[in-house]
Amino acid sequence: MNYIKRNIERTIEKAAKMFPAVIITGARQVGKTTVLKQNIKSIPYLTLDDPIMLQSALDEPGNFFKTTPPPVIIDEIQYAPNLFTYIKMIADESGKKGQFYLTGSQQFKMMKNISESLAGRIGIINLLGLSLREIKGIDFNEAFIPTQDYIDKRRPTVAKANYKEIWDFIYKGSMPAMHVGDPDWQMFYASYTKTYIERDVRDLTQIGDEQKFLKFLTAIASRTSQMLNLNSVANEVGISVPTADRWLSVLITSNIVYLLKPYYNNIMKRSVKTPKIYFLDTGLAAYLTRWNSPEVIESGAMSGAFFETFVVAEILKSYYNSGILEPSIYYYRDRDAHEIDIIIEESGTLYPIEIKKTSNPGKEHIKSFTVLEKNKNIKVGTGCVICMYENLINITEKNFSMPVTWL
Repeated sequence: MNYIKRNIERTIEKAAKMFPAVIITGARQVGKTTVLKQNIKSIPYLTLDDPIMLQSALDEPGNFFKTTPPPVIIDEIQYAPNLFTYIKMIADESGKKGQFYLTGSQQFKMMKNISESLAGRIGIINLLGLSLREIKGIDFNEAFIPTQDYIDKRRPTVAKANYKEIWDFIYKGSMPAMHVGDPDWQMFYASYTKTYIERDVRDLTQIGDEQKFLKFLTAIASRTSQMLNLNSVANEVGISVPTADRWLSVLITSNIVYLLKPYYNNIMKRSVKTPKIYFLDTGLAAYLTRWNSPEVIESGAMSGAFFETFVVAEILKSYYNSGILEPSIYYYRDRDAHEIDIIIEESGTLYPIEIKKTSNPGKEHIKSFTVLEKNKNIKVGTGCVICMYENLINITEKNFSMPVTWL
């Protein structure tokens, strides 16, 4: 098996030294089980995908760990949330760290059980698909922020990726299976979509009409990188707004989409309060919206949306992989149509970021940054344009252009 080294490995190791249990959450097939099997060797592996194992966990939870005492890896823990109580008991009794390594693909469903049973006893790590760093074999695991310090640390590890490579990666998506051997893109994502709806979606909600849910999934994919408008989606799919809202929560819960919160406060009263929506895997979004080749995506009407979606996901990966579960990342838009694609808040300073697929970055791309700079009550740090231009260059004294490969 060709294993692609994951940047999250050191975060898992660190969490295991701090907590009795570690859980890795993430979408189906992003590599949760593989990363544990590769790095936590010589301990038993149990999967609750096995119906006999699951029945044992549900019927006899008190005896479950007697036959296989920790340390142990348990896959798909969300199917037997009753085990959390026994994990807590064993953790409190033994006092040992790194005893339980858990995976689960339905994040929010598990979090309620975890907060009730394992608060303070479990390290929570969110895993997305492969990052560009991982594809390029780059062992650099710091969260992205457009500062000189980040640039100085990142510079020695930057690997080149040409224009074609970036669009190939956007098309393929970030699922590890798409980067090993020579997989059939159409077949993989068709199977992925079917399995996702039949397994994860059915577990989370009674959807009734699977074809309608697929239509909903496609409607959301076609709106990636846009402000969320559930009325529009509901009308297109032929469902009520409350149903659309419930189905959206399923996509968030199963790590298919991410809602980017708007930045607003009492000072900036003209800012909008509607989140933007992003697919976390561009390959799945491309499959659903029928953009069936890198060339078609790159030249198509959604090229800017796909590039922005890719960049947002890469930034999120840099935070999650370094162990930051809830990064302070926002976007800004106001009623005067000023928009900043990303704002990263760090220690009371705002770092504005524009995302453009251009290879010719200039001052026109940072015009909206002045909305922040004009406000004397806000501390604004360095800003950047993340784009396809291959060199790092200054646009102004405080703002620069950064190649997407530097994320």
